[in-house]
Amino acid sequence: MKKLHILLPVTALITGMILGGLLFANSQPRSFLAISDCGSSCYRLSDLVGLLTSAAIQRPTAFVPNVVRETSRCVAISHPFPESRYHFVIFPKKDIKDITDVSVDDQPYVMDCIAVIRALVLEHSLHDYRVHTNGPGLQDIRYLHFHLVSQ
Repeated sequence: MKKLHILLPVTALITGMILGGLLFANSQPRSFLAISDCGSSCYRLSDLVGLLTSAAIQRPTAFVPNVVRETSRCVAISHPFPESRYHFVIFPKKDIKDITDVSVDDQPYVMDCIAVIRALVLEHSLHDYRVHTNGPGLQDIRYLHFHLVSQ
C-alpha cells in the first residue's frame, strides 16, 4: 500500500512530462522562469495563450473550434467574437510568434495562409475586405495569425 502512494505520483509526473514533451515539441521556447526582474520578457497571458494555441494548431484540429478551411500548413477558423459579418482568423501550422520571427523556413507556411485567405475571399465573394496581423504589443494570442475581415 505504501508503494502505491509513491508509485502513483511518480507515474503521474512521468506521464505529464512525456505528454508535455509531445504537445510542445514544435513550439518556440517561451520563458516561464523569468519572474522577478524580467523586464519586457515577463510571461504575459498572450504568451500563455500562444503556447496553448501552438499545441492545438499543430495537432489534428479536432479540438479547434469553428474550422472553415484547413491545409497541411494552415488552418482558418471563424472568429469566436466577430467584428463584422465575415471575420476569419488564419493560423500557420508552425509556431511563429509574430511577423518578425518569420524565417526562410517559415515562408511555405505563411504563403499557404495567403492562399487560404485568397480561397476564402473567392468563396465568399468578398470585395471590401481587410487582411491584417498584429505585432506583439497588440496580440491577444502570441502566435502569428491573420485576420480577414469584411462586411
